Amino acid sequence: MFDIGFSELVVIAVVALIVIGPERLPKAARTLGHLFGRLQRYVNDVKSDISREMELDELRKLQRDVQTAAQDLKSSVEHAARDVETGVRDVEQQLNAGAAETAQLPDPDAARMLDPAPLPNEPGGERADAAPADRPQQPSLPGFDRI
Repeated sequence: MFDIGFSELVVIAVVALIVIGPERLPKAARTLGHLFGRLQRYVNDVKSDISREMELDELRKLQRDVQTAAQDLKSSVEHAARDVETGVRDVEQQLNAGAAETAQLPDPDAARMLDPAPLPNEPGGERADAAPADRPQQPSLPGFDRI
């Protein structure tokens, strides 16, 4: 704090002994020591308060960074989920369109390739189910039925 050497302290002590006197010097030194101790505690408290505030600022900055990273991750996951949902809907529509096209096939050989069961008017069996046009469309997948 102060750049005071030993010789300067000796000069100050001799001057204090002459000015204050030998009777009151111990009491003055004790009072001066108490004041100096209080000053040191006050300075240490201020230093610790400043360092605590700096740490709190760093923690707040870290919290903001983590929240920003979490928001970015959340938005990217939501975007990916929307892309997957859109892809699943597209595939579902393609499957439904393909089922509708196969139901309307006029060629019995083409129908036999898709459905190997014998047709009712062909030798080898009678079909009890309805015409291929009456087939239900593929049901929507759970969770993807909303638009």
